[in-house]
Amino acid sequence: MVRVVEMSLEDFEDAVRDALDEIPPELAAMMDNVVVLVEDDPPADDPDLLGLYEGTPLTERGEVWAAGALPDRITVFRLPTLALCEDRDEVVEEVAVTVVHEIAHHFGIDDARLHELGWG
Repeated sequence: MVRVVEMSLEDFEDAVRDALDEIPPELAAMMDNVVVLVEDDPPADDPDLLGLYEGTPLTERGEVWAAGALPDRITVFRLPTLALCEDRDEVVEEVAVTVVHEIAHHFGIDDARLHELGWG
């Protein structure tokens, strides 16, 4: 039987907010047109996914990119994170890693490089 850490949506959102607050201000200031969301479930085709970046990385945006562009989306998935972790402290740590990982995609860093850096 899989044991899932108990954490309300509000507490999980607080963990995501705290992780965002830990981003250095100079880095946060460079983020452009991106929203961070929390959802319970990842896409059905990837049920173990903890986070997802959807958008155009800053490194791929041209001068005309912003004309009417919707914000990039970073989504952190609550239920697979709670299922993966042993306790609330581990959830907070995993959320922080997931947030950094997805923000790195916003800056154009791919999964291979993130794994090399220890943020895989």
